[in-house]
Amino acid sequence: MPKIIDHDQRRRDIVEVAKSIILKGGFEAATMRSIAAEAGFANGALKHYFPGKESIVAATFETILQQMSEGVQAAGEEPATADAALRRFLEATIPRDPEQIAAGRVLLALWEYAMANETLADLYRGHLANWRSALVERMEAARGEGAIRDQDYLAAANEYISVAVGATVINLMYPDGDRVADYQAYIDQFLARLR
Repeated sequence: MPKIIDHDQRRRDIVEVAKSIILKGGFEAATMRSIAAEAGFANGALKHYFPGKESIVAATFETILQQMSEGVQAAGEEPATADAALRRFLEATIPRDPEQIAAGRVLLALWEYAMANETLADLYRGHLANWRSALVERMEAARGEGAIRDQDYLAAANEYISVAVGATVINLMYPDGDRVADYQAYIDQFLARLR
């Protein structure tokens, strides 16, 4: 009986290998040859799943953005109050654990590629727009509870997102999470200003 192959799982596995290679050696290290070797494929076998490096990079970029979005969405589910949901959302958007830090580092390695790829640039801009609108919604809900004061939530969201993206950049130099306490302090200060 022939072995049944889950091609979708193979694609996900290849993306995970690409993420690992990019994390260790940067974008240039992720060649078709290195990805195939690490994934345990013959060099030409990857073409069955991805036609070239560009498609693997695009899938990796999309996967990281999807994982980030899912993590942020999950953080806001089932909180006791809108104020608690706002705090959990903020905490989920700052890279605070090894997995989030690694994902951010890979995403940054792919930014230059995304700048030259309009589809990926649009995807990232959409990610940021969704993030901003979700943050504004959570601030408005917290205001509805009386937890924070009325103010320009869009400006506050833009400030916060800039800090969160900056935290991702800083983690390039502090991959062990040495600055996580600083980010937590910033979240506390940000919420105090909103109140």
